[in-house]
Amino acid sequence: MSVRLRVLNTYLRNIEKPILGRINDPLSARSRFEVQARGFMNPPFALYLDDRLGDVLATWASCRVKKPGIILYFHGGGYVMGSPATHRAMLARLSALTSMNCCLPDYRLAPEHPHPAALDDAWTCWKTLLVRGYTADQIILGGDSAGGGLMLNLLARICQSGEKRPLAAFAFSPWTDLTMSGASLVGNAGSEAVLPANSIKQACGYVVGSHNSAHISPLFANFPDCPPVFLQASQTEALRDDTLRMETALENQGADVTLDMWEDTPHVWTLFQGWLPEADVALKRVAAFITQKLALPPLDEN
Repeated sequence: MSVRLRVLNTYLRNIEKPILGRINDPLSARSRFEVQARGFMNPPFALYLDDRLGDVLATWASCRVKKPGIILYFHGGGYVMGSPATHRAMLARLSALTSMNCCLPDYRLAPEHPHPAALDDAWTCWKTLLVRGYTADQIILGGDSAGGGLMLNLLARICQSGEKRPLAAFAFSPWTDLTMSGASLVGNAGSEAVLPANSIKQACGYVVGSHNSAHISPLFANFPDCPPVFLQASQTEALRDDTLRMETALENQGADVTLDMWEDTPHVWTLFQGWLPEADVALKRVAAFITQKLALPPLDEN
């Protein structure tokens, strides 16, 4: 463990986590996250461009792009906060590592827009990119936390549609079970560095609304002919079992899953790229997965 990781864990556990546990207003949480995200490190030569995919605003994050493929990435934030602005620095770093353009949709958030608003926006973005001329096997899907769960729900919908699938997918600490049945939610409540249990439960209520939480959890979805998936999470985080059980669920359906589990790292620690050594290494592992998949022949759709 690096000295910087020790410092980060101490700060998150003793300062950030108690504050988040006391915030009950989604608007306050959003504005706070947006301000904090200004401190995330932009890599040299990062470029950000605003766009609109159908009715959904989006930001393109790029850094020395040389390849035609793109990463369609859904930000985390419990479905109630976060935006392209909070995650674009991390995606610019990933762009530099993969030489690919990254697209971050500004999907609708709860509680103003509960399920299925975010999934509908994700589907709109996917279809719009295809209309623009990108082929499915040029697109990598990605996401973190709630955005990782959203990405997996989108992937399930694509797989179930019978249409061409993306080349691959990856997720950082995905939130995959909105029934909140994972044992690590309780077992890791103390070791979890940043997410208070009450905040997870509150966010779940906002996004689920009147729907059955199991029906909108990718953990229980079907993924016929699923492309390769890379999952990364921490052994000590509250959502650990959401990742471990997602791996098992996907493998049971025949998917090729790469699992990358870390010790003592906080939830979605890759956001601290450029400052935290463990974040830089974690992103390089994801980039290696993506680069490997780009070198393979296109998916056989027959």
